[in-house]
Amino acid sequence: MSSNSPVAALPEKKASYVQSITIIGILFFVFGFVTWLNGTLIPFLRIACELSIGQALLVTFAFFLAYFFLGLPSSFILKKVGFKNGMALGLVVMAVGSVIFLPAANTRSFGMFLTGLFVQGAGLTLLQAASNPYISIIGPIESAAKRISIMGICNKIAGIIAPLVLSTIVLKNATALEEQINTATDAAQKSLLLDSLASRVIGPYIVMAVVLVIVAFFIKRSSLPEIDTSGNDAGSTGTEKTSILQYPYLLLGVLCIFLYVGVEVMAGDVIGTYGNQMGMSLDKTKYFTSFTLAAMLVGYIIGIITIPKIISQSMSLRISAILGLIFTTCAYLTDGYTAVTFIALLGLANALMWPAIWPLAIDKLGKYTQLGAGLLVMGIVGGGVLPQVYGGLFNKDGMLGFLHSESINFRQAFLYCMLPCYAYILYFAVAGHKVGKPKA
Repeated sequence: MSSNSPVAALPEKKASYVQSITIIGILFFVFGFVTWLNGTLIPFLRIACELSIGQALLVTFAFFLAYFFLGLPSSFILKKVGFKNGMALGLVVMAVGSVIFLPAANTRSFGMFLTGLFVQGAGLTLLQAASNPYISIIGPIESAAKRISIMGICNKIAGIIAPLVLSTIVLKNATALEEQINTATDAAQKSLLLDSLASRVIGPYIVMAVVLVIVAFFIKRSSLPEIDTSGNDAGSTGTEKTSILQYPYLLLGVLCIFLYVGVEVMAGDVIGTYGNQMGMSLDKTKYFTSFTLAAMLVGYIIGIITIPKIISQSMSLRISAILGLIFTTCAYLTDGYTAVTFIALLGLANALMWPAIWPLAIDKLGKYTQLGAGLLVMGIVGGGVLPQVYGGLFNKDGMLGFLHSESINFRQAFLYCMLPCYAYILYFAVAGHKVGKPKA
């Protein structure tokens, strides 16, 4: 039978589709691993660089700030080099960011650590700008949330593993070591202890840099197909759009991504700090990020089973936002491990938000797909901004310390940050994603 016949072409197309999904799944694992190391880096750098809580939260700010500055440039890079080359380039840039951790650790320079995090974020910006629209438009848009949920499983499995691995290495006997450092009376001895702690991060980041370069090489050599987004979307009304600003649902989606990533990072990276504020030891709180990500993993599995056969993408987003409002309120009203459990359960509430928001916001953009992806990626900066707002409300030492009020404690700050975000996400799920969208 001829290989050009429809019968022969079908399994070939299916094989290519499965292979593409697998390759993108590997990428989601990689950037999940790198992103969720921040939850461990916050307490690690707080000790090693002798920082306040507010200063330590600059870890997330520096990392996510790259998304804001490089979101749009990434879309232009992808137009020039294509999706596949953009993914490979992003991995190489992430490797460079990992290498910067070596001199940062040797000098215990917090500024250099933040530089490394910013460069890692720059690489991830390009990777996200390429992989998310790719997985959204490689198949039917109605099932995009299901595909992104599968990618989310890869991402969150890596996220569960990452803090466990890094905290075991860099925060081993953390409570005892912190006490040793705090009680050291000799400056030379204290400096020696801090240098020894800082050096623990060198090995893991050397390994990470090597792995990222290897994955970049294989992506470059892979058979990952390019997707043509130069034409108008098939669902367009036929009226030619002349500006990305003529898609208001996309702009509302950018704000939704901003707030969503903010609450996701709060639930994952700030949960340890929340536990510390309640008097829990660092030896216990260093694993809390993994609890949130395990809850997200459960949420992704639910999404794969239910979307779109049982519930639509917009309905899954509505349910998720309502759960976010409920769990946040319960965390505020409870104490101890019960409160921590409700914060971890926010992972379940957050799981299906990214898979739903992205395709709802990028649908029917046609030739503006890369630009729309760039704007959505810029919204990821919310993951750096919201923790700073949270820290500023109850801690005057942070970058936004001017927000500090003596009448606001860490519990109230968490509530004030999270509830408005989930309320807006609910609005986008109900009505925002329809505003100005071309009819099918």
